[in-house]
Amino acid sequence: MNRLYILGALLVSLAGALAAAPAAVAQPSPDFIAKREAFIDRLMKRMTVQEKIGQLRLRSVEAGPHPDMIGFEKEISDGRVGGIFNTVVRPGIRVLQDAAMRSRLKIPLFFSFDVIHGQRTIFPVDIGVASSWDLNAVHTMGRISAIEASADGLNLTYSPMVDISRDPRWGRNSEGFGEDTYLTSKMGAALVKAYQGDDPSQPGHIMATVKHFALYGAIEGGRDYNTVDMSERRMYDDYFPPYKAAVDAGAAAVMIALNSVNGEPATSDKWLLQDVLRKEWGFKGITISDHGAILELIKHGVAADGQDAARKAILAGTDMSMSDTIYDTNLAPLLKSGKIGMADIDRACRDVLRVKYDLGLFKDPYRDIGAAADDPPDTFAESRLHRPEARKVADESLVLLTNKNHALPLKKAGTIALIGPLADDQADVMGNWAGAGRVHQTVSLRQGIRNVAGDKVRVLYAKGANITDNPEVVAYLNHYSHDVHIDPRSEADMVKEAVDAARQADVIVAAVGESVGMAHEASSRSDIVIPPLQERLLEALKATGKPLVVVLMNGRPLALTWEAENADAMLETWFSGTEGGNAIADVLFGDVNPSGKLPMTFPRAVGQVPLYYNHLPTGRPFDPAHPDKYTSRYFDITNGPLFPFGYGLSYTTFGVSDVKLSAPTMKAGGTLQASVTVTNTGDRAGATVVQLYLNQPMASVSRPVKMLRGFSRVDLKPGESRVVSFPITDDDLAFYNQQMKRVVEPGKFNVYIGLDSDTVKATSFNRL
Repeated sequence: MNRLYILGALLVSLAGALAAAPAAVAQPSPDFIAKREAFIDRLMKRMTVQEKIGQLRLRSVEAGPHPDMIGFEKEISDGRVGGIFNTVVRPGIRVLQDAAMRSRLKIPLFFSFDVIHGQRTIFPVDIGVASSWDLNAVHTMGRISAIEASADGLNLTYSPMVDISRDPRWGRNSEGFGEDTYLTSKMGAALVKAYQGDDPSQPGHIMATVKHFALYGAIEGGRDYNTVDMSERRMYDDYFPPYKAAVDAGAAAVMIALNSVNGEPATSDKWLLQDVLRKEWGFKGITISDHGAILELIKHGVAADGQDAARKAILAGTDMSMSDTIYDTNLAPLLKSGKIGMADIDRACRDVLRVKYDLGLFKDPYRDIGAAADDPPDTFAESRLHRPEARKVADESLVLLTNKNHALPLKKAGTIALIGPLADDQADVMGNWAGAGRVHQTVSLRQGIRNVAGDKVRVLYAKGANITDNPEVVAYLNHYSHDVHIDPRSEADMVKEAVDAARQADVIVAAVGESVGMAHEASSRSDIVIPPLQERLLEALKATGKPLVVVLMNGRPLALTWEAENADAMLETWFSGTEGGNAIADVLFGDVNPSGKLPMTFPRAVGQVPLYYNHLPTGRPFDPAHPDKYTSRYFDITNGPLFPFGYGLSYTTFGVSDVKLSAPTMKAGGTLQASVTVTNTGDRAGATVVQLYLNQPMASVSRPVKMLRGFSRVDLKPGESRVVSFPITDDDLAFYNQQMKRVVEPGKFNVYIGLDSDTVKATSFNRL
């Protein structure tokens, strides 16, 4: 077994202790910084202009044969490439690093990849991990991802994605941590620390790239790559904090967003990349354009041609150009014409070299991969996977949405009809951006039920329906995705097979939702219901009169009004990774008591979007207890969410006491303790997430009706009680006023503590 995997077992075992206490990020010593800068000074004095420009090029090695590999290697040996992405095996990495070592100055390459929720072992998609509300789970995923990626020779990942999103139509919701600023900030920072540790040059560590800076999740209409128009105050209060938290945690790189912000594409936005990121936040790492984004400045309408686009990007502060030749072609002519200065190229080059130095690549360009003789005989060996950790994280990520008359957990006896297009699927359960994971190593729900329930349960399987019968969607998925298999049988024949199986069973488990290609980059949806073909299948299954358990697989909140009314139980499983089938079966049969909580609001219909819990008040708020026409409402639908932010059921029940405060007032700079007693009032051991929300009912500007400011997972045995306390400080109360100053304004503050954003106990205090 590779030495990094032995080390990995030890590192992962420490994850809980490391994640539980948010230690300060280790800073390089003054001596280290002095040596690094002196080294870079000496190196840059020896570099030609073209070699400096070469460091600013991030080249992709796409899948498939490469007839021009000789030419590609020559580019590298000529010193015209700074980094590589999409090469994920040691032999491929080694041959390219060999080419770099043939260059005049032997400046090493760094190697990067989209390690989003796992490298070889695939964890739940990030919105699923966010549903755990557990920083230990985030840390475990990050450590194992780093250990496995580092062992493959990778140095940097394009993660975490901390874009706040309040629109479930956006396909990339699956890659983020949801709608809330506080939760996303905590999870993004934890993931950065897990990847990088205190010293990213050490074995089993990689560097993090926080993305997409900035505001990518706020695109209009949830339509990918669209524009953003937002007030500066909302940026600073709601959308900027997760990026800043990741930078403060030590993120080595920032990927720039593809969208424009108030009319200026982020790739050419000097205010974003220099004034905010560098000057205000003190970021010292590299900025990387998104794929081909510099050339896209022409289509944005802010650059006349490629040379103009390169000029605007380098002057704004875009260090590295991803997957194009625009810097290689245009920076030298721009320098010669005086349209940019040598200082602009030097600044960007220094940023790239600094990251390579911090990675230890100048000391050992082959760190972690060693010699060819040391390569594992099977890159994709089963022994390289971390299955127990992936299963535990997946167990915590599942959210029980409904459970009428205790339909769940299922008994490990009798007959189950397992129905649905996702019931025996190994590809979709992995989720999008599945690293270097392998489909054949992934546990489907069908296999998971066999593993968990054993021979005592008879399982009758029928696919029942395809993912969709919409010809436009099918064409899109077949063109852009390779995960869709369309069964040629008629809908009537497939439904009949499913209904026949259901009639022989004691209970129906229907696995429905989205394919990976429907919840991905460039996969925005105009509607967020389960595809009608699958809904018709559910209606036919419901008509049998047998108990109906709906297992959802999806990458975004869905509108589930019919399902919530008609299913006997509904379990949100997202895309749960390599061990997904086992984890879902763990919960279905009660081996694991579900504890997940929603990180995004589930609307009743797409017409309610955007719908999020921490909205601003209005002068005419809707009151469901006393409805009135002239209030902020929809007249044709039940108002409010189907499932609120922070919501999730358990197989046991929990009681929460009234809120107690350590004092009725809080002085400037002081700390107040808010506490409740949580009791397991049921007959099963279980975990829940206690959530603290604050609200300032009157201030110089309108403040959100609730703001998450603390959370704590609590495991309790039946009848057990525990006091859960949250400190409240001025940092929790601060906001940006009309003059864009971060202030704490004295006055009344409401305190809410509960098990979701709607069901809370309340009290208040005065900030003096």
